[in-house]
Amino acid sequence: MPKSAFIALFAAATAMGLTVSHAADLKLEAVDITEMKAVYGQIQPRNSVLARARLGGTLVQLNVTEGDIVKAGDVIAEVKDDKIDFQIKAVDAQLLGLNASLRDAEVELDRADRLVRSGATSTQSLDQLKTQLDVMTNQVRQAEAQRSVLVQQALEGAVLAPSEGRIIAVPVTRDAVVMAGETVATIAGGGFFLRLAIPERHAQDLTQGAPIRIEASGTTLEGELVKIYPQIEGGRVTADVEVNGLDTHFVAARVLVELPIGKRPALVVPAASLSNRSGVNFVAVRENDQIVERAVVAGETLEIGGVTQVEILSGLAAGDIVVTE
Repeated sequence: MPKSAFIALFAAATAMGLTVSHAADLKLEAVDITEMKAVYGQIQPRNSVLARARLGGTLVQLNVTEGDIVKAGDVIAEVKDDKIDFQIKAVDAQLLGLNASLRDAEVELDRADRLVRSGATSTQSLDQLKTQLDVMTNQVRQAEAQRSVLVQQALEGAVLAPSEGRIIAVPVTRDAVVMAGETVATIAGGGFFLRLAIPERHAQDLTQGAPIRIEASGTTLEGELVKIYPQIEGGRVTADVEVNGLDTHFVAARVLVELPIGKRPALVVPAASLSNRSGVNFVAVRENDQIVERAVVAGETLEIGGVTQVEILSGLAAGDIVVTE
């Protein structure tokens, strides 16, 4: 190959290399990134329902303990009041006497009816016997209704689960004496969420519907800020976060949450443009058509537009040309 042709080819290749390199350069400009604040949230049930005793008495049976899963209507305990059994027996004895008296009244009424038809007695005595029969009939009905009430009270000794969920507290023990309305178990139902307590200085920066990052059990989960409560208590704003896949085995467990509280300007470069030697990060920049490496202090890693970027805290300034390839 002639020397002149070789020189021309080398110049063309050199020019082509410079063009590709310049095409891959990146001029640094400040971009707005979401500022995150790390706070702790507590796993809380959406509904905390109390299973209460409807009858006062002795807790003769306790079918659940903390951590059990129950369905609505499950019998979780049994309360018995012995006085109700005695009252039912007393009403049964009363009914036996009333029914016997009712049979005698029916016999007397039938006899008087025959005597009236034969003319041996007056209709006045027949009317009196009919009245006595009606009174006895009503007394029997009253006793039967009283017995039904007592039987229903005895059935209300069964403590039923008011909703589906997990038992998180059982403040009573078997053979304990409980009063009507006393709590036998607490049930966490309706799902779980994260409740946050955020310093009030960030209240204006919170946005309902904002995405939330959660670090739980060594995994990163995505959630959504679904509710911000207007009442500030103790200098903190209360907010709720919905999370799918949250470990709800422990109620009130603390979980680390990264919360977006606003925007701030930052310098970012592609992660591939950083190199590390001896623990020091370097970024190649172009200065007067020369490539030099600058030592930088790298910040957090971000995902911007589907590209992994690294925030540069120091070492670079807006307007610098970063060589990305």
